[in-house]
Amino acid sequence: MENIEVKTDMETLILRINDLPDEILMIIFKNMYNTEVLYSLLDVDKGLNRIVCDSAFTYRLSLLRSVPTRLIVSESLSRYFIYPLLDSIVNRFCLQILPQINNKIKWLNLESSSIKRILRATNYPALYGFGLYNIETNEAINLFSDETLFNCTFKNQISALVIDISTNGQRTSTEHVNVHLFKHILTIFTNLRYLNFGPSSIWYQQLSFDTQFSTMISSSLLELHVRLQDFIDCIYLLDGRFNQLHTLHVNITYIMSSNLTINNKEKLPNLRFFSLRSNRNTDCYDELIVPLLNRMLNLEELNLFLQVSDRQKFVDDNDLKRNIIDHMTRLNKFKFCIYSSIQFDNEFDFPSNENIQKIFKDFQDNQIISYIDYFPKARQGQCHNYSYPYELKNYDKITNNFPGGLHQFVRIVSLYDEHSFEHEFFLRISQSFPYMEKLTVINRTQQINKQCRKSKHQNQKFSIIKYPNLIELDLHRTHKDYHRQFLFDIITCLPDNVYVCMDYRLTKKVTHNFRRNITRNNCSKIGNVFFYYKSKFPEHLKDYFPRARIA
Repeated sequence: MENIEVKTDMETLILRINDLPDEILMIIFKNMYNTEVLYSLLDVDKGLNRIVCDSAFTYRLSLLRSVPTRLIVSESLSRYFIYPLLDSIVNRFCLQILPQINNKIKWLNLESSSIKRILRATNYPALYGFGLYNIETNEAINLFSDETLFNCTFKNQISALVIDISTNGQRTSTEHVNVHLFKHILTIFTNLRYLNFGPSSIWYQQLSFDTQFSTMISSSLLELHVRLQDFIDCIYLLDGRFNQLHTLHVNITYIMSSNLTINNKEKLPNLRFFSLRSNRNTDCYDELIVPLLNRMLNLEELNLFLQVSDRQKFVDDNDLKRNIIDHMTRLNKFKFCIYSSIQFDNEFDFPSNENIQKIFKDFQDNQIISYIDYFPKARQGQCHNYSYPYELKNYDKITNNFPGGLHQFVRIVSLYDEHSFEHEFFLRISQSFPYMEKLTVINRTQQINKQCRKSKHQNQKFSIIKYPNLIELDLHRTHKDYHRQFLFDIITCLPDNVYVCMDYRLTKKVTHNFRRNITRNNCSKIGNVFFYYKSKFPEHLKDYFPRARIA
C-alpha cells in the first residue's frame, strides 16, 4: 500500500510539472546542475525527456564533485577538492543515461577514479574535448596510451584538453615527469587546438623543459595555458615549435637571468593574446620581460601581473607607454597589476594618477588605479599600478593611501605603513576585501585615536569590525595598539577558530596578563595562537585561550 501511495504522489508531481510551459521548465532546469537534471528526470516521463535531452543539458557534463577549499590551509592546492560521484550515480549514468545521449555530448569533465568506466560506457562521436581532474601524471600517461580507450579515431577528434594533476594535493610527480606527460599529450592528440595543463597552477604542476624540449612540436595548437618554472621555459615555448599559437597564458615561478643563450628577439606575428603572471619579485623587467613583449607586434590583448624590484624608477605610466604600448599598435585591451619598489636617498617627483589615466584613455573598459608611497625611515618607495577590477588573490603592502574599491577576488592581504593605521582604515579594509582569508599587519607606529581611552568622548561608539572569512591573522610585527585593535571585542569581532600570530610581550600587556575581560571574548575564539618573543607561560593562559593550540 505504501509503495502505491508513493508512486501515485510521484505521478501527480510529474503531471503538475508537465502542466508548466516548456519555457518555464527550461528556466527551472537551467538553475540546476546538468548531472542533476539528467539523473533525476531522464526516463521519468516521455514529455520531460524531450526537454531533459536538450543540448543545454547534454552538451557539457561534469561527472565529479568539486568542494571549495579554504585558501590559507591549502595554499599549495586548487581552490576546489575533487571527489568522485556516488557509485549509484555513476552506475546510472554508465548503464542508462550516457548511452542515450552519447551523440549529444561534446565535453566531459572527469575525475581519476571513474574515468575508465565512463569512457567505456559508450561511444562519444561528438566529443571534442574533456577535462581530467585530480589525476596522477603516470596514470594519465598510461590512460592516454590505452588503445581500448583512445583509438585513432578518438584521438583525432579531440581538439581541447584540460588536465589538472593531483588537484587534491597528493603530489607524486616531478617537473621531469610533467614534461613527459606534456610531450605525450602533443604526440597522442595530433589535432589538439587548446591545452590547459594544470589550471589550478599549483607549484608542482609546473614544467621545466631543460634539454627535453628538443623533440616537442605542434603545428595545430592555437591556445596554451601552463605554469612554468623559469622564464627561459617561456622562451622555449615561443621559439617557433608552436608556430600557430595565437593565445598563451603563462604563470612563471622565477623570472631571473640565465647563463644559457636564449633567442628573445625574433618577432611573434601570430600571437594575439598573452598573459604573464609571476608572484615573486623580479629584477629582470628591463632585461627579459620588455624584450619579450616587444616581439609581440600584433598583440591585441595583454595581461601582465608582476612584482618588480631593483630599478632606478617605478614602472609608471611613461614606462608602460614607452616600453610596451608604443610597440603594440593593435593592442586594445590591457589588464595589469604591477607592483614596483625602489630604494633611493632623495625624494623626487612621483607620477600622478591623472597622467596614467590619460595614457590608458584608448583602452576599453579600463579603470586605472595608481598610487605612490614614500617611506622616509626605510628610504624606500613603492608604486601600486593596476587595472580595476583587481583580479589577483594577493594584495600586498597596502598603506593609508589605499583608494578603496571592492576586491572580491582577493584572499590574502598585507598592510604596511610608517604612519599609523586608525580604526576607520581597518573598517575600509574589511569592506574592500569581504572574502579576505589571511591578513598580515606590519606597523610599529602607535595609533593616534586609540579606542576606549578615557576622555570626554569615552561614550562614543565605534563600528565593530567583522572579518567573516578570516582564517589567519599575523600581528607580531606591530605596535601593541594593533593587538588592542584586534583583541578588544568592542572594536573587532574575530571569527571562530582563527589562527593568530602575536608578540607575546605585547599581548600580555594588552590583556593585563591574560585576565582582562574586554579581550577575553576574542581570545576565546582563537583556534591556534603562535607567540613570538615568548617566555614561560602562566598556568592560567590555557583558560584564557580555551580553544587554542598554543605555541
